[in-house]
Amino acid sequence: MPHVAESGGDTSVFDATHDAYSLPAPGLSSAHRAAFFVGNSFFNQNWVGAPSSIDSRDGLGPLFNARSCSGCHFKDGRGRPPAAGESLSSLLIRISREGERGVHGAPLGDAVYGDQLQGNGLPGVPKEAEVKIDYEALAGAFPDGERYVLQKPHYRCEELGYGPLGPGISMSPRVAPAMIGLGLLEAVPEGTLLALADEQDRDHDGISGRPNRVTDVVSRQSAIGRFGWKAEQPSVLQQIAAAFQGDLGLSSALFPEQNDTAAQAPARAQPTGGAPEVSAEILKAITIYARVLAVPARRNHQDASVSQGEELFGSVGCAACHVPTLRTTELADLPELHAQEIHPYSDLLLHDLGPGLSDERPSFAAQGSEWRTPPLWGIGLVRKVNGHDRLLHDGRARGFQEAILWHAGEANPARTRFERLPRSERAALVAFLESL
Repeated sequence: MPHVAESGGDTSVFDATHDAYSLPAPGLSSAHRAAFFVGNSFFNQNWVGAPSSIDSRDGLGPLFNARSCSGCHFKDGRGRPPAAGESLSSLLIRISREGERGVHGAPLGDAVYGDQLQGNGLPGVPKEAEVKIDYEALAGAFPDGERYVLQKPHYRCEELGYGPLGPGISMSPRVAPAMIGLGLLEAVPEGTLLALADEQDRDHDGISGRPNRVTDVVSRQSAIGRFGWKAEQPSVLQQIAAAFQGDLGLSSALFPEQNDTAAQAPARAQPTGGAPEVSAEILKAITIYARVLAVPARRNHQDASVSQGEELFGSVGCAACHVPTLRTTELADLPELHAQEIHPYSDLLLHDLGPGLSDERPSFAAQGSEWRTPPLWGIGLVRKVNGHDRLLHDGRARGFQEAILWHAGEANPARTRFERLPRSERAALVAFLESL
């Protein structure tokens, strides 16, 4: 386990304020630094419906989840489930038909509602749905007697704008992940990820991570997925273009279609913002922005409790999936990220976390209970940046301890070892996570 403060290598920033996720990587060229600030502007400002006097920012919707990228990724950080009485803002709902797949195993959406529910519409366009969450309390106790309560979410759709959902629809909630370090993760060689994979568990350690094979829409070839909760996108560029289409209803060269369906006549009647609505220049600027958002350095890493927790993180077995150290390769278009030793605490592979976390929604190679190992760098600053401590793909966990307790499947042995630790050692492991 590395006792290293610079989680993002030379591109780390030493900032623990509410701006910790929003800073450019040090050492950028003047051209890339300029592109960062152009991308920052388009990331944070609202798009509007067409036609508009602001031609470069029109074309929103007609159905959408947010009006800007930062509407979900506030301060480039992590989303959360809505509080009681709130509508969805930084959590979205993917939907698909159970047991049916499209090209190369991609999920097939509902015939009327597509593959994602939009909670907003332009004037005259009914929103698709209002999603409500009910929580079921699950009480438990550690072997030493300390009690805990987990909350299991149940989702229901109200105010469906275009009739009932089709039969056999699976719903997959996803909170917006933090944006930091995406370019560094993109620069990890494919061979590194394949070397970490062990789909057949040949070493018999119970861990069988595997890559998700997805479609690269630029090359039209199969590629390893790296981004998204199920590693559904192979590049930062494609991740951003897909979010523009799915979350804001904006077309691009990568995804030229609107996000409405033929059954949604009020949406189809709206004017578009051109073809494409997101220009190649804007898409490039936001992609550079996302690729060079710096990773905040660790804090308190020399504290005795944190050091103890770091050792326990390894001995309990968490590091088998949350791999501490990776190294980037050469990038012709972004040499500032070349040859960096980074500490994301992820292998970017799919792992089975058991039925309790399953969304019953396969995506390419990923099954319902399989999720990409999320990077942990910067996770200790979520409360400072975003004002909450909600973790896991749907934000059900209230803090690190609950997140660990939800792990099952391949993580069963590690979770059991954590449960058997004395209370002081459980606190030390949490202190380590808070230092990241």
